[in-house]
Amino acid sequence: MPSTTSSAARDRILATAHDLFYRDGIRATGVDRLIAEAGVTKVTFYRHFPSKDDLVRAFLAYRHDGWMAWFIDALGRRGADMPAPDGSSLLLLADALDEWCALPVFRGCAFINTVVELADALPDAVGVARAHKDDMTEVITQLLPASPAREALAQAAAMAFDGAIVQAQMAPDAARRRAAADVLRRMLRALVASV
Repeated sequence: MPSTTSSAARDRILATAHDLFYRDGIRATGVDRLIAEAGVTKVTFYRHFPSKDDLVRAFLAYRHDGWMAWFIDALGRRGADMPAPDGSSLLLLADALDEWCALPVFRGCAFINTVVELADALPDAVGVARAHKDDMTEVITQLLPASPAREALAQAAAMAFDGAIVQAQMAPDAARRRAAADVLRRMLRALVASV
């Protein structure tokens, strides 16, 4: 059974990696910096994560769990637990994006960023990112009424959401990030009109 100290050190390394990888990028964050900022020894670091790739995989799992919990909560606080029969609950995605973009730590989608950075160097990151997007799309599917077009509409809404995330990430200021959410809102209204 692992000791509490060992678990605390692993958690600290993972939390530090999460913040640095998301803010600065995975390639730009070296192991020595992670060790220093987590306040652990090299031996402790490598005991928990034998390679940086192992830490990247753990980071993606950690980010997935945290972001999905936030996403479901953000939609739920806006009424997603009672989806509108006309499909207008899809508009909640724009509200969630608006909330996310307002966070001072917003730097886009960690999974898109990781694939851009590491697709060739760590191919299994692509599979992890795809699974994350599948889970996100499943949550979006639940916003729609049952219909033969439900899956296709959810896929289109997920694609629009991802595109808006990228636009918001590239925006130079808060007003332009809000504009990305507004464009998403218009796209989702067009999708809802097709329901």
